[in-house]
Amino acid sequence: MTFIGHRPLTRRTILKTGAAAGMTLATPAILTRRAFAGGETIKIGFVSPTTGPVAAFGASDEYVLAGVRKAIGDGITIDGTLYPVEIITRDSQSNPNRAAEVASQLMLEEEVDLMLASSTADTTNPVADQCELNEVPCISTDTPWDGHFFGRGGDPAEGFEWTYHFFWGSSQVVDSYTSLWDQLDTNRKVGVLWSNDSDGVPLSNATTGLPPLFAKRGYEVVDAGFHQPLSDDFSAQIAKLKDAKVDIVSGVFLPPDFTTFWMQAAQQGFRPKAVTVAKALLFPSSVEALGTNGDGVSSEVWWSPNHPYSSGLTGETSRQLAEGYSKASGQPWIQPTGYKHALLEVAIDVLKRSVNPKDKTEILEAIRTTNYKSIVGPVSWEHGPVKNACQTPLVGGQWLRKDDGKFDIAICENRSAPEIAVQAPFRAL
Repeated sequence: MTFIGHRPLTRRTILKTGAAAGMTLATPAILTRRAFAGGETIKIGFVSPTTGPVAAFGASDEYVLAGVRKAIGDGITIDGTLYPVEIITRDSQSNPNRAAEVASQLMLEEEVDLMLASSTADTTNPVADQCELNEVPCISTDTPWDGHFFGRGGDPAEGFEWTYHFFWGSSQVVDSYTSLWDQLDTNRKVGVLWSNDSDGVPLSNATTGLPPLFAKRGYEVVDAGFHQPLSDDFSAQIAKLKDAKVDIVSGVFLPPDFTTFWMQAAQQGFRPKAVTVAKALLFPSSVEALGTNGDGVSSEVWWSPNHPYSSGLTGETSRQLAEGYSKASGQPWIQPTGYKHALLEVAIDVLKRSVNPKDKTEILEAIRTTNYKSIVGPVSWEHGPVKNACQTPLVGGQWLRKDDGKFDIAICENRSAPEIAVQAPFRAL
């Protein structure tokens, strides 16, 4: 970071300095022309991982961005003025240091008016921290809200000033998982493994994470500990789970790590009745990599073609968005698509409601007063679990292998979101 004396050089410092210098140069004629000119271009920063270990989360970014850019066309009209909109994308490379770096570049060099970030805490947390430091409004998604909030050192009594997040949280994922497991006859022993990263660490927390919530719902937790991302040997963890005779496996994995774990579990004769893990089993490609061992694994379902929500921006239904992506890409639909779309929808809604989209305090006020129906469900920070977080609907599903060898996920529980229809009962592996 650059410093002036002992003070960090933030975007706010630059703007204040520039404004003071500019006032001595501006003439009444220039100010008059500006008042009657068309709206300045609104710049939106968009940070997402499109390369690196979680690149799958960004696979549909270009499709979603193309649709949103088409929907807004020449720009958005605010109080009778048409403002062109430029969405500037940056790849976080699935790396928190890179995420912070590109966020700083977007604020200090591109001078974005609003920042968006998505797809795991390795991207959303450092981007939000940079925005808080530089006093730039930020909206993020696709990280459990408590991992995002508490992972950044958030205090529920105070919250943050400039950064707002929407997604599901730990209590919802536990409701979803246990609603699946309650459909089976098990010994109610759950073995858990945690990826040693910015998603796994907060969700493993003995106070605010998943373990105390599993215990509260009557499940005994056997903790197999942390594993480093991209590990190649899970023998010790598998042995511990076998010795404890767990019927259920859960936790947080990167997709390639779960493939390694599950293949080694099969080789070592470990076959629980259910395996329901976060992050790793969101994508068809990850399940297909398991071959026949992928049949019956389960996960949370944030969004699907069967969700009964539509876009407030384009009017598309969830099914239309999912099928549109599949047709354009030749690939199966993926869950992050809905949230990428919703993130941009909410951003456009916020800007439309801001009195002056070039005034960051006005954008911030519009974020705070959001009450929007998106393609992933309602988004409003008025009654969040903490000041800066909004919960979105979550259900649980199971991957089932079809006759052609491909996989599809069936929604098997909807305890906390009854408006999303159940498609099949949950079955043991």
